[in-house]
Amino acid sequence: MKKIINILKILLLVIGILALYGFSKARNGSRTLKGIDIVFTDANNPFITHETIRKLLLQQKNKDTLVLKDLDVSRMEQKLRENPMVRKADVFLTIDGRLGAKIEQRDPVGRVQLNNGESHYLDADGLQMPLSSVYAARVPLVNGIDEKDYPTMAALLVKIREDEFMRKMVIGVTKKTNGDIELDFRDTKLTALLGKPVAIEKKFQNFKAFHKKSRKDNTLEGYAAVNLKFNNQVIATKK
Repeated sequence: MKKIINILKILLLVIGILALYGFSKARNGSRTLKGIDIVFTDANNPFITHETIRKLLLQQKNKDTLVLKDLDVSRMEQKLRENPMVRKADVFLTIDGRLGAKIEQRDPVGRVQLNNGESHYLDADGLQMPLSSVYAARVPLVNGIDEKDYPTMAALLVKIREDEFMRKMVIGVTKKTNGDIELDFRDTKLTALLGKPVAIEKKFQNFKAFHKKSRKDNTLEGYAAVNLKFNNQVIATKK
């Protein structure tokens, strides 16, 4: 008998908890949306505005008339992830009735120039990214590639960005018809033939050593090109 009474007590406790949870959920769900908090989790400048994100979340609806139970958080996340400027999105409701959105933007590492004169960004994942009307990224101009080259070119551009010296120097990257990569530099007409995109760090080291010595000797402007294709030597061509 005592065992049955204990079981009944447990059942009543569970029922009570469920009833309280249901009441609390219904009460919270009937509340109106108190506000929207949008946070960019990446270090890039905004390529998409807060207002655009708000419209994607609420689809032009007035937040003052929305009750929490009518908000489809999963659908909101999907709409954000479909935007070409967004890499990741996390949408959630807080206990005080606010809608939160954490946004990670795509990360452009180069600007691809197409044969028809149009252009788009290439992001760090090796994917095409449209230009933004809000902010223009300062990234190298890329020529001579098509979609099959995007992953390899993105990897090279990331390495350029990660090297402080090369990031400041390189303004253009071109893939030649034979597959070799050529670099164009800021404030000089010197070009560097990188060859195939392999052993990149070593080739960067060779170029930096050449650049430092040529600057010291005041001979840099006398060179038209430098060949970095070979790991253990730098072949410079005078003008």
